[in-house]
Amino acid sequence: MHLVSYFVVLDDTTGRLLLVAHRKAGLWLPAGGHVEPEEDPWAAVVRECREELGIRATASQITGELPFFLTVTETRGPGVHTDVSLWYLLNADADTITSYDRDEFDAIRWLTAEQVLEEPDALLDPHMHRFTRKLQHARAGRQCGGR
Repeated sequence: MHLVSYFVVLDDTTGRLLLVAHRKAGLWLPAGGHVEPEEDPWAAVVRECREELGIRATASQITGELPFFLTVTETRGPGVHTDVSLWYLLNADADTITSYDRDEFDAIRWLTAEQVLEEPDALLDPHMHRFTRKLQHARAGRQCGGR
């Protein structure tokens, strides 16, 4: 089992989410990576965000530096194992992400929540649709005066 810090980057102005085409998994996923021994999971988000996207991690007002979602998943591709993933929510303007780790990702895409939900399950992390629905609910609650 591996502990993973995923981070979903949200452009709060447009409501679009950043997904990456992960080479090893062959899926569209949030960015992120394994938490190093003795590393705090939020510190892993900060490190991975800098390494993979070249930007500073800015926690969402919805969650702060706390995970928004937790999943347990058997990985695909070489070296199959189980990932326990903490999903964090970050804010960034889509225009600020101009590069990405091309050794790890084939491409990046910005999608609205509706576009994510239209994507076939087989192309995404198996929990991406559930995450997206939870995020839609949280954002709607915030716009209605909730947290």
